Amino acid sequence: MATVRPLSSRKPASSADQKPRHWTMTLGAQVGEDGVSFRVWAPKRDRVEVVFEGTDRSLPLTKDPLGYFSGSASAAAAGMSYRYRVDGGDSFPDPCSRFQPDGPHGPSLIVDPSAYAWRTSGWRGTTLRGQVLYELHVGAFTPEGTLDAAADQLDELKRCGITLIELMPLAEFPGRFNWGYDGAALFAPCRCYGDHEALKRFVDAAHERELGVILDVVYNHFGPDGNYLPVYSDDYVTDRHPNDWGQAVNFDGPNAHGTRDFVLQNACYWIDEFRLDGLRLDAVHAIYDDGPRHILAELSERTRAAAAGRSIVLIAECESQRIEAIHPVERGGWGLDGIWSDDFHHTCRVALSGRSEAYLTDYRGRAQELLSVVKRGFLYQGQRYAWQGVPRGTVVKDEPAQGFVFYMQNHDQIANHLWGDRVHALASPACYRALVTLFLLAPETPLLFMGQEFAASTPFLFFADHVPELAGKVREGRKKFLSEFPPYATAEAQGVMPDPGDVATFERSRLDLSERTRHAAQYRLHQDLLRLRREDAVLSRQDRRSIDGAVLGPQALVLRYFTDADEDRLLVVNLGADVPLIPAPEPLLAPVAGGSWTLRWSSDHPLYGGPGTVNPLSERGWVVPGATATLFIPAKPETPQP
Repeated sequence: MATVRPLSSRKPASSADQKPRHWTMTLGAQVGEDGVSFRVWAPKRDRVEVVFEGTDRSLPLTKDPLGYFSGSASAAAAGMSYRYRVDGGDSFPDPCSRFQPDGPHGPSLIVDPSAYAWRTSGWRGTTLRGQVLYELHVGAFTPEGTLDAAADQLDELKRCGITLIELMPLAEFPGRFNWGYDGAALFAPCRCYGDHEALKRFVDAAHERELGVILDVVYNHFGPDGNYLPVYSDDYVTDRHPNDWGQAVNFDGPNAHGTRDFVLQNACYWIDEFRLDGLRLDAVHAIYDDGPRHILAELSERTRAAAAGRSIVLIAECESQRIEAIHPVERGGWGLDGIWSDDFHHTCRVALSGRSEAYLTDYRGRAQELLSVVKRGFLYQGQRYAWQGVPRGTVVKDEPAQGFVFYMQNHDQIANHLWGDRVHALASPACYRALVTLFLLAPETPLLFMGQEFAASTPFLFFADHVPELAGKVREGRKKFLSEFPPYATAEAQGVMPDPGDVATFERSRLDLSERTRHAAQYRLHQDLLRLRREDAVLSRQDRRSIDGAVLGPQALVLRYFTDADEDRLLVVNLGADVPLIPAPEPLLAPVAGGSWTLRWSSDHPLYGGPGTVNPLSERGWVVPGATATLFIPAKPETPQP
């Protein structure tokens, strides 16, 4: 059972921190001056009453024409627990509970959101431009696996160059460990990670260090265990649309108003009450809405209003690469700020491993692909995709570079290996350093997965603690999914695949933070590249329109960052063997007018574990060493003094 701090220990919010609110939560239990009001959408029920735990008291609620039950109890207060009794029978948790001290099957806790005393009252939010994202799983990030322990690492993340932390889903789930995508009580931060104010303390600590925090939320399906929404309504889900994780969420069918209200209030709740800087929306390709106003467009507008003047960031994961996700609502888009580019990851992984299989079938990992995805954001923009047998992606035009989130690994892509291998284990250290350079100096927004910055040796495996019957189905489903990769379909691989329900699988996935010191060369590599990205006036522009590139060999490319003042930057990346370019009839290699190139940075520096820097440019021409990345800046002749 999670600890609930005594009410007497809470400090009242300071008067200086009381800001005008543009949104108020109406679902669940709301603490007011005259007690607590309750409201739940339960159109399939005739009677709903609040039952207070440990007492013989109950509160009958009144039903309105839209199916909402509501009422107030003057004797109720924060710190009390309750359930809803339906039609005079069994009692169930509140689907909009702010906290579940005993897990999703237990009673709900009445929480007063105004009781927390915020320390950072002047934080104005964040925008996507200039950010470096860092995805982390709270339970596996530190030995303690709590939000308070994660907060202790914020100074180190900032020192590394991280600016925006992306928390994997925190909604309450059954069991002891879970990735979070099986969320059951979507308004309740999971008890595994701390008490009901732990997330607020984490966000507060991050803002004190000028770090932003966004939360991964799941609106494409509901968890299979501990989800009590069907008790109240059958219209939260629908069979009208396909879904890989059960029934699709009903945003456009009969009685969709209640589902839309539930999801929109949930999104605004995280932004308003926890002062989060945005949301990462999971698998929006599985969010279907054929109605006149797409749910994500409405979510974008509602959450920005709920932020009450703060800037927030909304990012989509979208396997189908629908560019309208980041188009303004007034142009028919969804009004989000960013979208993940799976294409970048997929071509990087093939480039490092040399294997094109399963959903990597349509990638070759060649210089042309790497160059094209940096210039265009997506590789597939409507071409036929052999793996799925249909066209994939949408056309990219003038969308800004920061709107495309690039990553070399994330929770899914690491776990989609038999042993949860990190991406640096797929290739030579030199080749990996070269590709990291391209990744972190590209104009798009980079996302790192926890431990990537120091080449963590710990795996990140798929883990989910469920009751035995469901655990067996999850285990078999995982084996079936990974069998899309031919090696993982073999009997020997299927026989040793880690069990998601085994606590050892979860424990193996925990970071060893002491590797920051033991893997100092990789850590230094990421710190220095992020400093270059942040401090170099040309690289920090994130201007996709001012870059051009050329293929120098099957696995070698040059990327040029153009300026109006002859302050260009030149990045040469070679993932293959040595490439001699004598002569070098490639115009992008030419120096700026009246000047020459000076080597500014090399992935071969011994500080990064390299053998030592050899300048690929000499008086004779270019000889690009294998598995290197080098950055050049102009060296202009000095103006003669009069």
